[in-house]
Amino acid sequence: MVRILLVEDESKVAHAVQDGLEAEGYEVTLAATGDAGLRAANTRNFDLIVLDLMLPGRDGLEILSERRAEGDPTPVLILTARDTVLDRVAGLDAGADDYLVKPFAFAELLARVRALLRRGRPEAPARLEVADLEIDSAARRASRAGHPLPLTAREFGLLEYLVQRQGQVVSREEIARDVWREPSRGTPLDNVIDVHIMRLRRKVDYDAAVRLIHTVRGVGFVVREDEP
Repeated sequence: MVRILLVEDESKVAHAVQDGLEAEGYEVTLAATGDAGLRAANTRNFDLIVLDLMLPGRDGLEILSERRAEGDPTPVLILTARDTVLDRVAGLDAGADDYLVKPFAFAELLARVRALLRRGRPEAPARLEVADLEIDSAARRASRAGHPLPLTAREFGLLEYLVQRQGQVVSREEIARDVWREPSRGTPLDNVIDVHIMRLRRKVDYDAAVRLIHTVRGVGFVVREDEP
């Protein structure tokens, strides 16, 4: 699911945009202040940031400049009442990918969101590696130290997902949403996910000198060469 961070302090605008984007199938995280927006951007991965400029606390340009200085390539759409040429130039120079002036039509916002997501979506690498584990995404094969791993389709998808985020702890909720594609259901998938992780460990880490799949108690799972 595509994740969008919306940083907007005008409640009516924020909730109208959030409702509209969620109706289109996007997952939207809403932040009402600059500081809350920066915290969200620093702690989660987003596919797109929709950013107001005039915010309580840190303003949008400050947030944008800081993220770009740290090398964050996430596409950013500025959403603001500032409509002078100087304002647009300042936003684009700070690293914005697009600029939409309030008031706006939601259809135009949606078109710009789609365009930025197409432009900003990197191609997934065909081969993934961590230590002596290799994954061939195109062929749907994995091996450890040159030995093929007998993975089911679900196990392969789970391993590929973890390795794509190596070094990053992922929660059971994220796995349910992104691997099982079931973000909400009556019965949580926690036990099912735990069983698959256990089976995956047996196949990936059994007899290996270096364990790669780790549990971070109370948080989730991470693939990395050293203990988390």
